[in-house]
Amino acid sequence: MGVEVIPAVELENVTVTYGRTVALEDVSLRVAPHEFVGIVGPNGSGKTTLLRTILGLVRPVRGEVRVFGLPADALGPMRHRLGYVPQIAPVDIRFPVHVLDVVLMGRFGQIGLLRRPTAADREAAYHALERVGMQHLADRQIGQLSGGQRQRVFVARALAVEPELLLLDEPATGVDPGARGSLYELLNQLHQEGMTILMASHDVAVVSQLVDQVACVNRRVVLHGRPEEVLGDEALEGCYGRGAIFLAHGRLPHIVVRRHPEGETPPVRPPEG
Repeated sequence: MGVEVIPAVELENVTVTYGRTVALEDVSLRVAPHEFVGIVGPNGSGKTTLLRTILGLVRPVRGEVRVFGLPADALGPMRHRLGYVPQIAPVDIRFPVHVLDVVLMGRFGQIGLLRRPTAADREAAYHALERVGMQHLADRQIGQLSGGQRQRVFVARALAVEPELLLLDEPATGVDPGARGSLYELLNQLHQEGMTILMASHDVAVVSQLVDQVACVNRRVVLHGRPEEVLGDEALEGCYGRGAIFLAHGRLPHIVVRRHPEGETPPVRPPEG
């Protein structure tokens, strides 16, 4: 009998509420080590809440969340195994802070806010910048960078803790197409090296070509499987609503929504890109 593999992430019957609003309802999801999972769904469907719940930043009212076999809100010193790139920039780009210092912020969970970074911390931060090809801008102020360059720095900030699990929330938002391609190449490289990645994205074209598994979320995990199983017309209607269809423009697939007759459920806004 083989040794049982502990999932990198496991949610069982998780419900999250904000006041009277249900953000996630009875969500179950299992992510194997080294998998790249894309989380898709319409705006307001709970993608960000799902990531924050896995991180232990949001507590569910019901259900269990485990990361590397431990409760998400009790990881303690194991938390450094997680890296997070939020949708909203983690620093004010108007503040005169250098790129290397932004990346060092990613290690504060290990070194503490009151301790000065050590030479080892700075080496780890610089190595993270090398991973994203931004080491030559280590002494530049963050506000002087382009949107694509800043996003690479924020990825480096998440990598500075040398995580085993990387979570990204719409990482390509505000990034020009060229820089977006470079960012996705970086994520693919990290995945090939064995990192477990969860990425929330509205960019179905990228998700369909980049990830191992897709979880389509609309308060619940409506669909979960390989891209070719999940990203089809009939399956997507359960996540995006009636009228959602999956079209290929060249080799790139997109979600579009047909116009509904008056009185029927209004269409979900199609993803950009």
